[in-house]
Amino acid sequence: MRTNRRVGRVTALMACAAFALAGCGSGGSIDEQTQENEKNAAASGDCGELNMAVNPWVGFQADAYVVGTLAKEKLGCTVNYKDLKEDVSWQGFGTGDVDVVIEDWGHPDLEKKFFAKSGDGSAEDLGPTGNKGIIGWYVPPWLAKKYPDILDYQNLNKYAEQFKTSESGDKGQFLGADPSYVQFDEAIVSNLDLNFKVVFSGSEAASIQAFEKAEKNKEFLIGYFYEPQWLFAEVPLEKVKLPDYTAGCQDDPAKVACDYPETTLKKIASTKWVEEGSPAVDLVKNFSWTNDDQNEVAKYIAKDGLEPEAAAQKWIEANPDKVDAWMGS
Repeated sequence: MRTNRRVGRVTALMACAAFALAGCGSGGSIDEQTQENEKNAAASGDCGELNMAVNPWVGFQADAYVVGTLAKEKLGCTVNYKDLKEDVSWQGFGTGDVDVVIEDWGHPDLEKKFFAKSGDGSAEDLGPTGNKGIIGWYVPPWLAKKYPDILDYQNLNKYAEQFKTSESGDKGQFLGADPSYVQFDEAIVSNLDLNFKVVFSGSEAASIQAFEKAEKNKEFLIGYFYEPQWLFAEVPLEKVKLPDYTAGCQDDPAKVACDYPETTLKKIASTKWVEEGSPAVDLVKNFSWTNDDQNEVAKYIAKDGLEPEAAAQKWIEANPDKVDAWMGS
């Protein structure tokens, strides 16, 4: 059962009317009154429920918990975090199970299915997060320094033997990530005639551990990775040059033979939730930060071992100006 999200606005108006009739206005400014009303609304939980998808990478966690913590503390929302894969998250817009996907990496197929222009209209774009997403093929820095030509895909086959593992057989291993991520690596390997086999790590954490180990032990490793990601501050992975991305080169997943595009990450929300008028809608719309901001919170979680809520709170307390801008203060 979803609570009435408009109650907060009515309550605030009633409070203002009562305030005026009581003749108490001379004791404080309008700003003070507004702040008090916002505080009371937050305390009473009038925002209702906010269902936030949490996709399986720590950068997404950073976004979701910073926004969710503010929605809870400043607006009184009851925030439900739901660990879901990307495509499953979008399916939740129409059922009411998901209100916000706070970091979308670009899904034209899902937009076609769920946006109003071509689909069922259950979802809409609420604008960019401020982050730039870069997916690509990466190697540990020691490898790029010792064999600089390895940064050109045309030279990979001559090193394939050294990338072999027990899982890749007679081919070099290419380390994929979580198979639910947007990825075309098997097609790229095949269509560029590379003597490699994609072996999926299964998770972001496993990929990070593999790159850390490869750098520490000077092991051959090439794999799918992306920015923003806190790991780059500690292990500056080097990107392998693939054929340049051009419009349409990934339209047919089986024929992909190009690099991944740089992506403007964006926020997707349930159309129904937006129309219901939750005060958290403006927070989500206003939310915008940098790759460095996200990486800082992600590092608190993944490297420093803070719980996501604690990591979000730490960043919020250290960045009041950005928070005030999002809250419209």
